[in-house]
Amino acid sequence: MNKLKELSVFFPAYNEEANLENTVEKAIPVLEDVAEKYELIIVDDGSKDKTGEVAKRLAEKYSFIQVITHNPNQGYGAALRSGFYNSRLEWIVTVDSDGQFDFSEVDKLIERSKKADVVVGYRLNRQDSMIRKIFGWGWTLLANLLLGIKVRDVDCAFKLVNRKVIERIPKLQSQRGGMISPELLGKARKAGFKVAEVGVHHYSRKEGKQTGANLKVIFKSFVDLGKLWWQIK
Repeated sequence: MNKLKELSVFFPAYNEEANLENTVEKAIPVLEDVAEKYELIIVDDGSKDKTGEVAKRLAEKYSFIQVITHNPNQGYGAALRSGFYNSRLEWIVTVDSDGQFDFSEVDKLIERSKKADVVVGYRLNRQDSMIRKIFGWGWTLLANLLLGIKVRDVDCAFKLVNRKVIERIPKLQSQRGGMISPELLGKARKAGFKVAEVGVHHYSRKEGKQTGANLKVIFKSFVDLGKLWWQIK
């Protein structure tokens, strides 16, 4: 595997007590292989189950794990903002805590980082409902048209970002999940940072349920995307 000097990894988590520990434990040996210096952050976004207890237990077990707790729930975008702005090392990986990605594929992202400042995954054989796939396709198409970001899967949750991008672009503001990725990529492109892509495998959830994707949230996200286009333009 390719090895980075420094790597922060953070897992946003909302009601993931059944998945979080397994996801983190599987990631740790990979993290040791791909980075000389590393930290791991769990962002508990106001979970109503025992996610916070699981996160606390992991932090007690491993000195390099930090837990950030939102109370109450603030939304997926807010969880990502907390992760990005509390990461201290040169490169930052964000990946969901539900086990739908294989963290060992971070090596694919790291390989592309030699020539890019942001590396985003796109889901291979996406394991979601047809309605989610249709909305995802339309959302990506619209984000590409309005923001000029030119990616295949704007909302893929597996990303590698150089910390200088987070430090130099205008502060991220989105709280809803559908907006945070277009905002990050749109502002990074506007600032002249290079974005690359790589395919990553996507797996079905073993436990728990997906959140978001209701029509009210989707409508608000389209409105916010228009506002973001105007702001970046």
